[in-house]
Amino acid sequence: MSYNKFESSAADRRLKFLAIFIIAVFVIMGALVATNYKHISNLVKVVAIVRTQYLQPVNSAQMIDGAIKGIVNSLNDPYSVYLEPKTFAMLQEQIKGSFGGLGILVGVKDQNLTVVRAYQGTPAARAGIEAGDVIVKINESDARGIDLETAINLMRGPVGSTINLTVERQGSTLQFTNIAREEISVPTVEGRVIVNSDIGYVIISQFTERTPEELKAVLANLQGSKIKGLILDLRDNPGGELTSAVNVAKNFIPKGPIVYIDYRTGRDQEFPSEGLTVGLPLVVLINGGSASAAEILAGAVKDTGAGTLVGTKTFGKGVVQTLFQLDNGAGLKITTARYLTPNKNDINLKGIEPDVTVQAQEPPHDPQMDRAVEIMKQKIAG
Repeated sequence: MSYNKFESSAADRRLKFLAIFIIAVFVIMGALVATNYKHISNLVKVVAIVRTQYLQPVNSAQMIDGAIKGIVNSLNDPYSVYLEPKTFAMLQEQIKGSFGGLGILVGVKDQNLTVVRAYQGTPAARAGIEAGDVIVKINESDARGIDLETAINLMRGPVGSTINLTVERQGSTLQFTNIAREEISVPTVEGRVIVNSDIGYVIISQFTERTPEELKAVLANLQGSKIKGLILDLRDNPGGELTSAVNVAKNFIPKGPIVYIDYRTGRDQEFPSEGLTVGLPLVVLINGGSASAAEILAGAVKDTGAGTLVGTKTFGKGVVQTLFQLDNGAGLKITTARYLTPNKNDINLKGIEPDVTVQAQEPPHDPQMDRAVEIMKQKIAG
């Protein structure tokens, strides 16, 4: 083995000075213990060695970005991610409300980003994207292992802008190029009266700002049909906004807590129901695709006894993320809190077990729905 002794250049000395400054900040903050100094020293050495000994010239910004990604990845948290400037800019566009979409509902199935539904008449449906497609690339970004919320925001963008998707379908890889985004106004709540019954059926596909008002309209229409019971379908609902889920839950949960947000500092935030419910027997359908905000509602129903959960165990995402803007145009999204059910159960990585377990079957068979109807008929009769 041969090696060359390196000598520090002026640039390297500046880099060392920066590292020493960072160490000083950590010491002042009390964030380091004695054993960590060697790790910081190794970091400085690795940076200097790579800068002077690696075969190709190395961009300092590239190394810093890599170090930041490594820090976030070391958390082993699938929902915490470092967002490069381009990705963060796309998120900012979405937050401002100036964005278009593709018209697909996506979720996580077997740890893969999977299309749950392509709404008819939308850009995705016209392009040929189908339910069950596994999205492996969004433009040039690898979608394998990406968290759901980031993936959704990456697929959004200004109306008229285009996007490329790579999907896997039954062992084949398909490319969908230059799909133009459009203003998508697909309802998140749909309802009907089940044929030959007095049972209302409501499906909530996700939780957005519009969902509570959409639900209010659907419920008013169903109650006008003199229904005696309600089946709420949260299957494959990937979640969405916390406040939306809370406002939806107020229609079903008796007076008291709906969910607690538990922060690292120990300050709990309670979101309560005033008890102004629809007052109907309730059955809620859940499965492994019911996640995040959908689990807030399902957990509240189970803990308070407001209804009966039917189906299979939910996904198990019981944590909250916060987005931070960094100085170089990048961003950081990290987990900052967790959800707790009314009985203060932590469902993260555990999910919520149904009261009545029913396995799913391939369409057109739906034994979960059949069992829900059966239970509801018993509730009404009893």
